[in-house]
Amino acid sequence: MNIVLYEPEMPANTGNIGRTCVATNTRLHLIEPLGFKMNEKSRKRAGLDYWDKLDLTVYCDFQDFLERNPQARIYMATTKAKTAYTEVTYQPDDFLMFGPESRGIPEEILIAYAKTCVRIPMWGESRSLNLSNSVAIMLYEGLRQMGFPEMTMEGQLHKLHWK
Repeated sequence: MNIVLYEPEMPANTGNIGRTCVATNTRLHLIEPLGFKMNEKSRKRAGLDYWDKLDLTVYCDFQDFLERNPQARIYMATTKAKTAYTEVTYQPDDFLMFGPESRGIPEEILIAYAKTCVRIPMWGESRSLNLSNSVAIMLYEGLRQMGFPEMTMEGQLHKLHWK
């Protein structure tokens, strides 16, 4: 699968999402401008010591992303959608797109993708969830639907053994 971050602002969120992408063999796409520098010092501060294992592509803007991924089936995550993220049947090459932490995906883009806008249901007056949590929720739903392809489904205890 593919995670797309449109103009992400917080390096810690991007770092958490990058770690999730490495753990799930998911591509990460970043659409500039970024709210942080991609230099070595910034990556280390954000906990990105595994960044070399990440399948990452950076785009100069949304148009660049579209031109380089012309057949992309993109699900736009937004608190304004009427469709829950669980009502979608995800495919291995789908793109899950998330907007910047402070403002979300621009409405002009949402309108163009109205049929593929999805939301994570929330209770009460909650405005939104943390970006990295939202990515993990939606990504793992897609992976669950596909049977967690090629992912480890068992673990070992450190000292004891499972019966």
